[in-house]
Amino acid sequence: MDPLTCLASLLLLFLLWLKVKGLEHVIVHQRWIFACLFLLPLSVLFDVYYYLRAWLILKMYSAPKLHDQRVRDIQRQVREWKKAGGNTYMCTGRPGWLTVSLRVGKYKKSYKNIMINLMDILDVDTKRQVLRVEPLVNMGQVTALLNSIGWTLPVLPELDDLTVGGLVMGTGIESSSHIYGLFQHICVAYELVLANGSVIRCTEEENSDLFHAVPWSCGTLGFLVAAEIKIVPAKSWVKLRYEPVRGLENICKRFNEASVNKENTFVEGIQYTLNSAVIMTGTMVDFPEPDKINRMGLHFKPWFFKHVEGYLTADRTGVEYIPLRHYYHRHTRSIFWELQDIIPFGNNPVFRWLFGWMVPPKISLLKLTQGETIRLLYEQHHVIQDMLIPMQHLQAAITRFHQEINIHPLWLCPFLLPPGRGMVHPKGQKEELYVDIGAYGEPKVKHFEAKASTRQLEKFVRDVNGFQMLYADVYMNREEFWEMFDGQLYHRLREELGCKEAFPEVYDKICKSARH
Repeated sequence: MDPLTCLASLLLLFLLWLKVKGLEHVIVHQRWIFACLFLLPLSVLFDVYYYLRAWLILKMYSAPKLHDQRVRDIQRQVREWKKAGGNTYMCTGRPGWLTVSLRVGKYKKSYKNIMINLMDILDVDTKRQVLRVEPLVNMGQVTALLNSIGWTLPVLPELDDLTVGGLVMGTGIESSSHIYGLFQHICVAYELVLANGSVIRCTEEENSDLFHAVPWSCGTLGFLVAAEIKIVPAKSWVKLRYEPVRGLENICKRFNEASVNKENTFVEGIQYTLNSAVIMTGTMVDFPEPDKINRMGLHFKPWFFKHVEGYLTADRTGVEYIPLRHYYHRHTRSIFWELQDIIPFGNNPVFRWLFGWMVPPKISLLKLTQGETIRLLYEQHHVIQDMLIPMQHLQAAITRFHQEINIHPLWLCPFLLPPGRGMVHPKGQKEELYVDIGAYGEPKVKHFEAKASTRQLEKFVRDVNGFQMLYADVYMNREEFWEMFDGQLYHRLREELGCKEAFPEVYDKICKSARH
């Protein structure tokens, strides 16, 4: 049995013991105690395991050779499913609690689980400027390797544990997306095991329809076994400028100006109230100004969103030089601002100095240990959503978010959406600038009701030709879902590739009823 599975099993037994002893209320009402005493140390063990595993494979084995063997094993499982009659859908055998999304898919209990153990970097080709990886490679692995040899991904999504497979089959975004688009737009090839057990490679030129249909399909067209991703030369530092802005109209105007300026390698906004925000613009540089260095990734440093808020409070602009990898993972330690609800004193200097090196707890472990009571509390009193809105509707969107949920901070991240044939593209099939509005936290509106409020936001997003990220709770019905997304190519390929009997439709994997 995998060591991580063993640790998880022991943790579940311990939770059961707590419940039997009547101590479950500690987990529910004083979650920080459990997080600090158990989840943080266990999260460190997870990281050590993955580090040692990657090191051993590098020293003792050939990752490409192991890759071929593992892919053949996946093919064998699919063919055995087909030979047995294929009476149920297939899905990956990775436990639902191991995904970064806070939602757990109950469908895994009834589907045929195909075990996929693909978590290695296969090749870095600096001549072609392409990185070839397996689907469970995460962003922490990617930055550790690429940044050390002077390269990076054009779009490198924030959290360490986000996997390539999740970013391909779902979506991914970063503060460089106003130039390069979403994560799918920097991918140049996918390799998949199809419903009949065959392996197929798709690119813009080869099996082009499938190449365009894979993003956002959530594993309902085949099992991703490898991806090739563009890489670009990197510099060691990010020169980041902080600009406080007040007044909603001014915020939207200034954010749009920063986003259309391609001289800005990075653009990001954090909106702290309806009428106050800090807009950040950055460029890569080789050398910093010594008196303006901020190694914000060090464990004792303030959480990034709190550090940024200091510029708003002081009402002053500022410039800092941040190590590139520290910049990429600037929100990781505080999971944006979610950790403050789990460990309220987590940004206290004493806590950061003594225990900050263990932060953050793994999202997967938070899910594994939350229990039904906490899950229901989060569902009814906590919002985690990313809505993708055309930039021209940003002011109306922020106003609607304020009316329906009133959560702050909000994360603002611009991205360029090119025309395309897949599920997500501009309605007019012309390149258009969008913005991701990320809402994470407890709503401050009176009489908040999760389903009703989210459905109001979903309707607004549909009305302005926007999109909802599918990792979050989706309350739309099937008709509304396919009004938001373009399913023409997707449905045709499901028919042609024999997916309708092998995999559920994407809506049936991401809708609320499929997850709880």
